[in-house]
Amino acid sequence: MTRKFNFYAGPATLPLPVLEQIRDEFVDYKGMGLSLVETSHRSKVYDGIHHQAMALVHELLGVPDNYKVLFLQGGATLQFAMVPLNLLGKGEHCDFTVSGRWAQKAYDDTAKLGSVQVLFDGAEDHYTSLPDPVSLKVSPGSAYLHLTSNETIGGIQWQQWPDTGAVPIVADMSSDILSRRIPVEKFGLIYAGSQKNLAPAGATVVIIRDDLLEKSQDNLPVYLSYKIHAQKDSMYNTPPVFVVYALKLVLEWVKSVGGIEEMERRADERANAIYDVIDTYPDFYHSPVARKDRSKMNVVFRLPSEDLEKRFVAETEAANMLGLKGHRSVGGCRASLYNSMPVEGAHALADFMKAFVGKYG
Repeated sequence: MTRKFNFYAGPATLPLPVLEQIRDEFVDYKGMGLSLVETSHRSKVYDGIHHQAMALVHELLGVPDNYKVLFLQGGATLQFAMVPLNLLGKGEHCDFTVSGRWAQKAYDDTAKLGSVQVLFDGAEDHYTSLPDPVSLKVSPGSAYLHLTSNETIGGIQWQQWPDTGAVPIVADMSSDILSRRIPVEKFGLIYAGSQKNLAPAGATVVIIRDDLLEKSQDNLPVYLSYKIHAQKDSMYNTPPVFVVYALKLVLEWVKSVGGIEEMERRADERANAIYDVIDTYPDFYHSPVARKDRSKMNVVFRLPSEDLEKRFVAETEAANMLGLKGHRSVGGCRASLYNSMPVEGAHALADFMKAFVGKYG
């Protein structure tokens, strides 16, 4: 089998050693005589996997002791509603930065459930830049500030965080979690769908500060309560067993290659390889994103014409590079460079882009 470079925005590429281990263990997990995915989630075997995965999230991200790690379902999309249901008390409001399509979706659900003040809306410049974090001030009495750390469609990413004082930051980190060191203590709640940097699709990691758990109201439907999930160690109902198992393997792989520091170094190398080509040929490749806000996870760019973009995507596919077509809502091209993308993949794409200029520039 020829392993292709997978630039899809998600579900995304996984480390080859992890896939090989899953293959080898799938039918007969460690000599048990059955697969892990048909083993009770109440078994000692799965219990060990579940809590090892939680411990690795704490270790690799440097999560303080006064935070809980939860494994939920419903993707980040369910969190758009769970966050305000749990953290917005009666008569309270929250603040929002609307930085792109995913932040807009989170805002839309929050606005159905409570009062929201928008501190920044990037619609006027088509979501190509972010505000200066220093100038971003939360409103008086705000329950929390919500931001989306990386927008996969627009290719913009927060490189620094606003200072919100006692107001907790809630962040959707679905597309850049574990790709860089973050000061977890600045955040009240972090959530991330698993399908980009962590594991196959089907789980959501939530990191929540203990004091915020107490805001969960007793009248919430049970599955929507962070407090219930925390009390039950994310075992109130059947967890996504296979995804948590794969998550544990990915986290073990991250640790084995150097941890989050190495993930950050690789993210820089991959992104720099592509942006260097874009900046070297500005008459052929164009990134619409403000340089200071460029994403290291999702590099978006345009070519001189849509016909050339279609040709670019077709020829990259022929060269064993998949998923480089931009999101249907914005067009163009997009290279998603998540943690498990080998740095060789980014360099192969950069070399292809240089050769493509030579043929059509």
